[in-house]
Amino acid sequence: MPLRPLALLCFASLLAACAGETPPPAVTAPTPAVKAEQPAPTPAHLRELTGTLLDVPAGADVELALLTINERGLPHKLLGNIQLRGTGAPLPFRLQFNPENFNQGIRVELRGRVHQSGKLVLHMPNQLIREPQSQALGEVRVTPAL
Repeated sequence: MPLRPLALLCFASLLAACAGETPPPAVTAPTPAVKAEQPAPTPAHLRELTGTLLDVPAGADVELALLTINERGLPHKLLGNIQLRGTGAPLPFRLQFNPENFNQGIRVELRGRVHQSGKLVLHMPNQLIREPQSQALGEVRVTPAL
């Protein structure tokens, strides 16, 4: 038997054998356990309002806004706001603001509303904020919108 066809047959067999092997599994580094995200600390020049909203339905869009209120009871200036998504469980919030934006003698309120499928369904009772300091508002229950 000639040598050339035999070498070609051996080479083809070697290629076929290599193509059929499965590569060894890649070694992956174990993933660290996922920790609950700790919020970044509040910068020294800012203050924050914290609390927990109760009775927010899962999937609902929540907006909280810290506003100055004019003498007619209407919003005048936005001092800070956040948007959250309801989970069906108590919903913690943390709204940061600059205390330098508080003017003496002006009324400041935290207001909130809850939308579901584009409709206003709930609102948070207005919370009067008397001082430009960090405050924990505790548990705040949302009520049906009128």
